[in-house]
Amino acid sequence: MAFVPTLSQRLLTLLQFTRLALVFTAISNGWAAMLLQAKATAAPLEPAYCVAMTIVSIGLYTFGMTLNDLIDRRRDRQIASHRPLPSGRISVRTAHGICVLLGLFAVGGGVWMAMLHRGQWISLIVLLWTMGLIAFYDFAGKYLVATGLLSLGLIRFFHSTIAAPTLAVPWHAIVLLLHVTILSTICYGLEGKRPRLTRGHVATVSLGLMLVVGVLISVLAERVRLTAVPWRIALWWTPGLLYVGAAIATFTAVAITIRVQTPDRRRAGRTIMLYGLLWLIVYDASFVLGYVGWKWALVVAALLPVSMLCVQLTRWWSQLIELAGKPQYQRAR
Repeated sequence: MAFVPTLSQRLLTLLQFTRLALVFTAISNGWAAMLLQAKATAAPLEPAYCVAMTIVSIGLYTFGMTLNDLIDRRRDRQIASHRPLPSGRISVRTAHGICVLLGLFAVGGGVWMAMLHRGQWISLIVLLWTMGLIAFYDFAGKYLVATGLLSLGLIRFFHSTIAAPTLAVPWHAIVLLLHVTILSTICYGLEGKRPRLTRGHVATVSLGLMLVVGVLISVLAERVRLTAVPWRIALWWTPGLLYVGAAIATFTAVAITIRVQTPDRRRAGRTIMLYGLLWLIVYDASFVLGYVGWKWALVVAALLPVSMLCVQLTRWWSQLIELAGKPQYQRAR
């Protein structure tokens, strides 16, 4: 008798395929950028714009995750046969359809954002550029090690600039860029991924980060010169950044503690990576606390327990379905 998946199994497969439990980190990045931009420009925060940015964040993140699994499906048969595609829980045709729909979902949100901004299409252009970076990473970047690691940081950087293309508070996007790139590099080495991480790769990533940050600082310095406004005001260098500094120091301590207390390097790498992705929400809340106010910071911070709960619920759900499955018997020899 053919196996017919239940509604619960189908929903779990969809959640695992899109990595929906961690989509709140992308939503948080978008919300924080939007709040910082609104504060810097003294513009009212439109509910429709918030919804549009949320659509963009969900669409971009899940598009990247599903495209990655589609490209890796043959390799996953060897090393991760439990995933939705190699296990056969979702067909390749259905997976392609979901991926395309999610991409269109993101673009639709971007078009809506442009319309709300009276035809200013810069956000949509940044969105399309970010989608291009995601596709480049999934198709080629991740096999080039250093280039792929830099691409991951740049994807987060440009995603956060969709809602704030003028970089009114540039430090937010820069911190996300540095955190994701450094985190991905460390965890790549700990997990022993292939191709192996070498000193040359680390040096290339370091030089690449310095180059990108250097270009950004040069652009910001030119903006200060043209506006003839004191740099502390033009670049919003305020005591609010102390909250962000505290968040960086805290995560560094957490990551070191995990590594010291976890003898298995691969397990330590996976754990640090998970905590590091969730910590993006902490950075977002820290920026909002320092620049916007504690009430909005609480709204952003609330996404952290929601995301953690979704991660745990997905794990429990998977275990329950596995336990509830029909027992399989082997013929005695």
